[in-house]
Amino acid sequence: MSRIAVVTDSSANLPEELVKEYGIEVVPIRLLWNGKDYRDGIDITSQELYRRLRIGNSLPKTAAPSVGDFLQAYLRVAKRADEIFSIHIPPSFSAIYELALTASKLVEDVKIHVINGRSAAAGLGLVVLEAARAIRRGASSEEVLRRIEYVSSRVHVFAALDTLKYLYYGGRIGLAATLAGFALNLKPVLYVKDGTVDVWAKPRTRKRAICELVKVAERKTAGKKAHVIVMHGDALDDALHLRDELLKHLDCVEIFITEFTPVMGAHTGPGLLGVAFWAEDGE
Repeated sequence: MSRIAVVTDSSANLPEELVKEYGIEVVPIRLLWNGKDYRDGIDITSQELYRRLRIGNSLPKTAAPSVGDFLQAYLRVAKRADEIFSIHIPPSFSAIYELALTASKLVEDVKIHVINGRSAAAGLGLVVLEAARAIRRGASSEEVLRRIEYVSSRVHVFAALDTLKYLYYGGRIGLAATLAGFALNLKPVLYVKDGTVDVWAKPRTRKRAICELVKVAERKTAGKKAHVIVMHGDALDDALHLRDELLKHLDCVEIFITEFTPVMGAHTGPGLLGVAFWAEDGE
């Protein structure tokens, strides 16, 4: 039986305890700020990022890991595995997928599958986690691929933003939408699916945004057993409240809380609150 391992990038936002438990190799995305290069979650913490965003006038830029970063990661993992599933956010979001693919072609003696995880943030994390669990159960590479496809086709990601200004400064939305959001005091709920991001709802209060997150998760899981990750950007109290509400309304097999990594938080700013989930089909 071949030894199989999982690689992903830090945008997956998996809780550190799960990364360690399943031996997942995480390649850090880069954050460029005031002339310095930081590795996501290694050279800068989420707490430091949000502190600096609140008190400073400068904003960071983000950069995908290099081909060399992926190559080093693959060579490390190749010491303990002869097959690798490298699972990443869709190419429409980042160059990460293509860079990983380029690096995979430079490695000999280990088979590397570079996979489009079809989701982002903790939605991608749920796909990665299921792959790692399948491997631990002794699944073949074909079975691991089927589990990846199964979960990636079912995972949902919804997130409520406290402000639109970081998306605007990062070039993700236009000035008109930003000004409208400020004028109406919107707390927009966004959703991620198959490489796209769009607006799901436009509540005007934080309370209503949280209610919308619970409502959409309840509707889409439809009473089935759900695997859930709550995400937050320096908003732990709200994340705990959201977790408790989801436990009341969903049949949760498991539910975790994770803080947005610095690179992810740089795009959304402090205050983000979100939920990623998928529901079993009773297979």
